[in-house]
Amino acid sequence: MKLIEKIKELRKDKSLRKRIEERLEEFRELGRKESKEIFKELCFCILTANFNAQRSIKIQKLIGDGFLSLPERELSMRLKKLGHRYPEARASYIVNARRYKDSIKEILLSKGRDGKREWLVENIKGIGYKEASHFLRNIGMLDYAIIDFHIIDLLEKEGLIERPKSLTKKRYLLIESILREIADQLSISLGELDLYLWYMETGKVLK
Repeated sequence: MKLIEKIKELRKDKSLRKRIEERLEEFRELGRKESKEIFKELCFCILTANFNAQRSIKIQKLIGDGFLSLPERELSMRLKKLGHRYPEARASYIVNARRYKDSIKEILLSKGRDGKREWLVENIKGIGYKEASHFLRNIGMLDYAIIDFHIIDLLEKEGLIERPKSLTKKRYLLIESILREIADQLSISLGELDLYLWYMETGKVLK
């Protein structure tokens, strides 16, 4: 498979491999923190839906603990001022999710692999399979694929999938199974594979 060979070549780049390993350790470190810190990462993933990841990172840094306490109207105004595309909806989702800010870590730890993602999709407004997978990966749970248009474009170009008209749960899990086969052949996690795929598409190692 050409894609596997391309990733093998990338992994020979010691500098890139070190950056990716450092990023994965950052994810694991965040997962060891208390629920409030983990909740702020959930807020970041709520922001990224249909929006730019780099700009969401900047907004997350600037708002910080405001995700935990800002009134909805004020949070919406901050998001709008910082250039978010959907300030009112995202502020509403974040405030709605605050009921779990002190317990989200314990809730997730009480559930199995599939149960974690299902719980997020069912209980957190604004979170679908992609965002739930992104969040879990970013807190050190590396057994999930983050399937967005970058990944779909890449897999389509490699001839591994036909571009879906919509990304239903069934299609998401099917594409994830294809990515899992690739990760298994490379002896890496889905979380690590995602960072290499993102680098192939964007030239960047983001979160």
